Amino acid sequence: MIHTEEFTTRLDNLPFDNRFTRELPADPEGANYRRQVMQACYSRVQPAKVARPELVAYACEVAELLDLPGELVESDAFVNALAGNELLPGMDPYATCYGGHQFGNWAGQLGDGRAINLGEIVNRQGKRWALQLKGAGPTPYSRTADGLAVLRSSVREFLCSEAMYHLGVPTTRALSLVLTGEQVVRDMFYNGNPQQEPGAIVCRVSPSFTRFGSFQIFATRSEIEVLRQLADYTIRTDFPHLSEQSSGSYTPEIYLAWFEEVCRRTAEMIVHWMRVGFVHGVMNTDNMSILGLTIDYGPYGWLENYDPDWTPNTTDAEGRRYRYGHQSQIAYWNIAQFANAIYPLIGEVEPLQQALNRYPEIYEEGRRTMMAKKLGLNKFDPEMDDTLITELLDILPLVETDMTIFYRKLALVDIGVEHLDEVNHEDLMVPLMDAYYVPEQLTDEYKSRAGVWIRNYIRRVRQDGTPDETRRSRMNAVNPKYVLRNFLAQLAIDQSEQGDRSLVNDLLDLLRRPYDEQPDQEEYAQKRPDWARQRPGCSMLSCSS
Repeated sequence: MIHTEEFTTRLDNLPFDNRFTRELPADPEGANYRRQVMQACYSRVQPAKVARPELVAYACEVAELLDLPGELVESDAFVNALAGNELLPGMDPYATCYGGHQFGNWAGQLGDGRAINLGEIVNRQGKRWALQLKGAGPTPYSRTADGLAVLRSSVREFLCSEAMYHLGVPTTRALSLVLTGEQVVRDMFYNGNPQQEPGAIVCRVSPSFTRFGSFQIFATRSEIEVLRQLADYTIRTDFPHLSEQSSGSYTPEIYLAWFEEVCRRTAEMIVHWMRVGFVHGVMNTDNMSILGLTIDYGPYGWLENYDPDWTPNTTDAEGRRYRYGHQSQIAYWNIAQFANAIYPLIGEVEPLQQALNRYPEIYEEGRRTMMAKKLGLNKFDPEMDDTLITELLDILPLVETDMTIFYRKLALVDIGVEHLDEVNHEDLMVPLMDAYYVPEQLTDEYKSRAGVWIRNYIRRVRQDGTPDETRRSRMNAVNPKYVLRNFLAQLAIDQSEQGDRSLVNDLLDLLRRPYDEQPDQEEYAQKRPDWARQRPGCSMLSCSS
């Protein structure tokens, strides 16, 4: 039990080391009004005070990263800090300046419009973690918005940040979810139906929140010295192994090596998204992390029935720019915009283009390896597996097939079945039947095609000579049983808005072990129910979701 005096001592001595504000140029204007901010990486700004902060949930693993015991996180003093009501010693709050391409069009200055960074904590291992409040009030970058967030979007961000981490997907983290005790007006689908909703704040945690757009804004404005300062700071702080290769000022070769690493990390992140069926929904360049982390959980969604053309974002419903099957291409386009932004630091097109050309190669290598793992193969063999995987991905969308369940159940296919060519299609498909939303829609033609594929899959696995137990274990280690299905997040939101926060915490606990069977949690591994098919929040989301 920590006593009040010890709480105070601990909070007063948190190891803040705010390198970002210490080493980068600040906006000289101290007043908080909406404006174009020139020649500066950030503006100092104070979080808005809220009426009645209440801790809904926190991630103990993230608290541990910050060397914070649970009792300290739950204390009134710290909850007040997590709500923006009080600044702890060492905090230096600010909002960053950045631009970006939104839906392929340059949008100019964007910046932290509803996020306020509190500062950076250095933990006992020497790891730097930036703390950021999302929904903490207006900033100079808020444009016409209020800078606040609602419980609905905050529950989604809090849960998904942690779910993605436990799935093994590179991501920013979430420390806490706090209610503000105030109402916020939101028009969920921008269709002229604003409503009052409970306000909330998420404390996001990451080594850095710097984005592609952080560099684009300075390149576009020809603020090259600020561009160089930010690039040098980023390499020094977040890519120190590259900094060690330089004896003084950074050369074009160092900047190029940095760009190559950003390409690699981004490709690896997208491979993970595709592995688990995650659709970001708004892959603007201002939502792309320089560290290759999933950032800014807005209108995201989980691919339930396998549909490469699905996007959760209603704003993108017509063009489907950010659909599931297009995410790798969009990341490539975004990286090209980042390359354009840092060109002044390198001064040559050819080496940047060569590095950029490596992205699709890295992605394809990662995708092949990932698919081989999902199928339980020893390794990807292009002569055999290109056709096998292409045919599977052609079959999956022909009928409504739950992606998560399909791959999980595929592990149950009997590789040792005797007289393989004599087994009928229906018998081969038995382990997979739970994955189909409407089994009655399975035509004879579909069953025949699926049966042929299963036979080819069994033959391929047999060629590896892998014991079936080993294959299943491999598959279950990369094919999750539990993901944050869209309807589960909505149920947690519905209950939270009625005052019951239990499902938020139950899901947080469930998603800590997404690859384990958890027999007492089977209800959370079920297909999307019919009521969620067209339910707002389950299938239709917006940037305010």
